Amino acid sequence: MSSTAMKKKVLLMGKSGSGKTSMRSIIFANYIARDTRRLGATIDVEHSHVRFLGNLVLNLWDCGGQDTFMENYFTSQRDNIFRNVEVLIYVFDVESRELEKDMHYYQSCLEAILQNSPDAKIFCLVHKMDLVQEDQRDLIFKEREEDLKRLSRPLSCTCFRTSIWDETLYKAWSSIVYQLIPNVQQLECNLRNFAQIIEADEVLLFERATFLVISHYQCKEQRDAHRFEKISNIIKQFKLSCSKLAASFQSMEVRNSNFAAFIDVFTSNTYVMVIMSDPSIPSAATLINIRNARRHFEKLERVDGPKHSLHMRMR
Repeated sequence: MSSTAMKKKVLLMGKSGSGKTSMRSIIFANYIARDTRRLGATIDVEHSHVRFLGNLVLNLWDCGGQDTFMENYFTSQRDNIFRNVEVLIYVFDVESRELEKDMHYYQSCLEAILQNSPDAKIFCLVHKMDLVQEDQRDLIFKEREEDLKRLSRPLSCTCFRTSIWDETLYKAWSSIVYQLIPNVQQLECNLRNFAQIIEADEVLLFERATFLVISHYQCKEQRDAHRFEKISNIIKQFKLSCSKLAASFQSMEVRNSNFAAFIDVFTSNTYVMVIMSDPSIPSAATLINIRNARRHFEKLERVDGPKHSLHMRMR
């Protein structure tokens, strides 16, 4: 792996059977939800390096959640596991019958993080929410969130409800990865300029392999607050369907009387989605503008990329 890579250590922890490896396999290994049933339990720690946006590499530590392993993490492996951590992701099975033990292990993790990586960001995923009755989900999640925030002090944690069967998994992981992108503000500034120049309603940037949303800009209010993660889920499944037919997903255009949506390869590490509602702008012009912006955004993905903003000439 290149020595210039910016590595970020991410701990994925939680009780055995909580769903850690399933979600990792869906996000990073192109599994579909039903195929995760054949995954076995993680033994000790599984390491994987995921290249993400050029120089950024996620050093993902998937830590087995059996009691023996958990105890070792806090004793003999404590320094090795918890040193230099950028992000701790702790997964809770919402239907666990050992909630007290789950909370004890979580607090032990926080103590080790506070000692070894006090600046790490903490995320808690209340997982398998699909098993909870729909009318009870908001209440149960709110109660768990309040408990976890209280237990996390003096550290702060961000909580998400998740399930491998819907878009909530993409929402959580997009939010987590967003925190790790080093030049995200510069990226967003240039995406805003791009959207305004081409007169788009909205522009979304997806990471190419995972299809997680890493940046977006909207010029017009949209009704569906969950549209990003829904799109991630749908297109990721469509990409997998293409690969099963030995085909490679390249681009897509969807058009009706109200808008046109363009999804296209953008840089070597991203796809872009452009939403247009102005019928006077032909598809060819939008596709040319996407092509013209590619080189600039390629440079932005490098940590040492240009500091100037995007300026394009409308076609």
